[in-house]
Amino acid sequence: MARVGLILTPGFADWEYAFIAGTASPFYGIDVRFFASATGQFCSQGGLAVTVDSDLQQCLDWQPDVVVIIGGMVWERAEAPDIRDFLHASRSRGATIAGICGGTLALARAGLLDTVPHTSNSADFLQRNAAGYAGSSLYRSSPVAVVAERIITAPGPAPVSFTCAVFEGAGLPAEIVSQFRSMLAAEHG
Repeated sequence: MARVGLILTPGFADWEYAFIAGTASPFYGIDVRFFASATGQFCSQGGLAVTVDSDLQQCLDWQPDVVVIIGGMVWERAEAPDIRDFLHASRSRGATIAGICGGTLALARAGLLDTVPHTSNSADFLQRNAAGYAGSSLYRSSPVAVVAERIITAPGPAPVSFTCAVFEGAGLPAEIVSQFRSMLAAEHG
């Protein structure tokens, strides 16, 4: 069974993880678990109170196929957790690393975006909020997720393409991912 670890922070963005958490396990047999750098109770941007009792070391020990950093306003602040070591350890153990919206800042701070094509909310967003970011020449202004070398990035308004990329990273067959994408796009057709 494929494994996806969702990393939450206080003030996480509700819409950025919802399709992954709500469909991966019941419909596609992917084991999804939640982790945080500081465990305990905190609220999402929308006010959903959650208790996360598994930390990043437990995530490493579990060895997910995909580690997903969910965005939120905390990533733009000085109190953002420093998860560089965790991200590098996860990657060295073979995990695909994914970040959406503010979550891309964690990837940028870890240097994971310095050598691969990527996207985020904007190039300026990364430059302004990720000290040490050196990947600006590889930035792609894209409304959908960008995948390169087991790194997945997406702007905040792209939870569908992001979910599809995470599912692909977890090994879900392309035809199933395509069906999922088509189902969610049907209301726009």
